[in-house]
Amino acid sequence: MSAPLAVVTGGSRGIGAAVCRRLAADGWDVVVGYRHARATAERVADDVRAAGRRALPVGADVTDEAEVEALLVAAEGLGPVTGLVTSAGAATAVGRLEDLPVAAIRADLELDLLGTLLPIRAAIPRLRETAGAIVTVSSGAATLGSPGEFVHYAAAKAGVDALTVGLSKELAADGIRVNAVAPGLVVTDFHLDPGRPDRLAPTVPMQRAGEPEEIAAAVSWLLSADASYTTGAVLRVAGGR
Repeated sequence: MSAPLAVVTGGSRGIGAAVCRRLAADGWDVVVGYRHARATAERVADDVRAAGRRALPVGADVTDEAEVEALLVAAEGLGPVTGLVTSAGAATAVGRLEDLPVAAIRADLELDLLGTLLPIRAAIPRLRETAGAIVTVSSGAATLGSPGEFVHYAAAKAGVDALTVGLSKELAADGIRVNAVAPGLVVTDFHLDPGRPDRLAPTVPMQRAGEPEEIAAAVSWLLSADASYTTGAVLRVAGGR
């Protein structure tokens, strides 16, 4: 029997890279989706191969319908797609909403919401054939709102939560499970200010920022057969925050 195959968008860095490595450790072959960081994606793919699994780095802009379709076609070169993780995301516009450039807001919204929706849309026909699963990467910001930092990003992630819940109902009869992981404060290069995780750690009940591997563990569980009766869940992994 062939190994399950997951496509991970945003797989070259941060949480996405940790997801690729964890899935490989748990027996998955992995397509490492990336936009610009080819060399980094290749290193993640090497890590997957070192774990004994197959890996394929594929560049794609997840806000572009044609490039997303090409990503899924490339993935099928490894075999039937059985899992999708939508980890691509960013908050490049930071500050009070009234001070943020509209172009930067628009770019973040497109990446964080449309860039989640389009890969799912393209993957649905494939996952229907394999009774596969989808895990979206949301954020604790969806309920906290991130005032003074990136309320537009929080709004986009709230949209991801709604998309997850709605699609879980829409696709249940097709045998496709749809869940989300909502990370809290995590140590990655998502933060434009590298000191932000340490500065905000005291606001977390557990008094620390999380590690990408802790988020990846939750993603892997939601994709696994152990979560076979779980769909429509937004699993918060945020240290109590």
